Amino acid sequence: MSLSTARAAEKQQVALKTTVTSIALNMVLMSAQIVVGVFAHSQALIADGVHSLADLVSDFVVLLANKQSAAAPDDDHNYGHSRYETVASLFLGALLIAVGIGMLWRAGERITDLQDIPEVHVSALVVAIIVLVSKELLFRYMLRAAERVRSAMLIANAWHARSDAASSLVVGVGIIGSMAGWRLLDPIAAAIVGFMVARMGWTFGWDALQDLSDRALDRAESEKLHALLIETPGVRDVHELRTRKMGDLAIVDAHILVDPLISVSEGHYIAESARARLLTNSRVVDALIHVDPESDDIVPEAARLPTRSAVSDAVRTALGAQGIGFDQLNLHYLSSGFEIDVLLPFDSSNDQIAKLEQVDVAALKKDLGARHIRFARSIKGVPETRHVTGIPQ
Repeated sequence: MSLSTARAAEKQQVALKTTVTSIALNMVLMSAQIVVGVFAHSQALIADGVHSLADLVSDFVVLLANKQSAAAPDDDHNYGHSRYETVASLFLGALLIAVGIGMLWRAGERITDLQDIPEVHVSALVVAIIVLVSKELLFRYMLRAAERVRSAMLIANAWHARSDAASSLVVGVGIIGSMAGWRLLDPIAAAIVGFMVARMGWTFGWDALQDLSDRALDRAESEKLHALLIETPGVRDVHELRTRKMGDLAIVDAHILVDPLISVSEGHYIAESARARLLTNSRVVDALIHVDPESDDIVPEAARLPTRSAVSDAVRTALGAQGIGFDQLNLHYLSSGFEIDVLLPFDSSNDQIAKLEQVDVAALKKDLGARHIRFARSIKGVPETRHVTGIPQ
């Protein structure tokens, strides 16, 4: 099992456990708040009960999103379903905003008609205190679990529980004030709770919207990824490191600078090594590494340089005139100039090598726009080569 798979399984298990706990507690508290709120004539307690009802809905949304986000990549979602968590956070934010506005509206109506505000019973205060303690304990439990698995959705749900605790505190103060003769404080407390709920919803919704807009990881995380890349053997520099969040995970794109004269296969090996190092970071779900022989700020005039077929034809004609063949060409399109490495057959005779002196290398370089043309002879047909001395460059 890979690191990312194990982390996803752990996160799903934690989400299930914490959310089921929250559902059970919120069902009990919501029932007590609404029933006692109606009996004790406390609009603030009823508003807090509606808030708990919103918690129940959000908990079920979290369960659904958690199940969907754990699904494996498919034809429609090549990078997996991690953004279901972000969509769920956006939905939770919208839900909280709607609930908060509703609370504010109802509290405003109550404030404008103070004559109809009855005396609040002491039972409302008892329930408010019980809810306050219960929600604070729930918040601490959920936040500790969410931070352990680094789940933005679960952290949002935990802070939602903290907002419940804060609203219960406001409700308690409002009930105490109402019992002391300041009956206006109960609807004011309900309005404050509504504002807190709406504000929390806006925070969650805006944060989720930013993630859905391909928001990058923070600077600290990006620097960790940069360090992993630059420490990869063969990597000379790293630039254009870009990240985009997929729920709590991220996709990474980066350009690495390597020796311009190495083979394509070695460059690919270095890129795969760099990618493997990135995937050791638990936040990275996938990475795309682009190999550069030079900095992207320095671009050779590729459109004015010859293709491999044109170079091959020109070299074959120039060497063929002296009865010389070649096995391989290595072309280097660099900003410092176009360079050609010509690999001669390992069984080339000394007479053939001597005939290289008769090849007009200067004219060949001019025709191809080459800065250097280097000749080497293979050793017994293997990739190892040695330079042929005395040949014009």
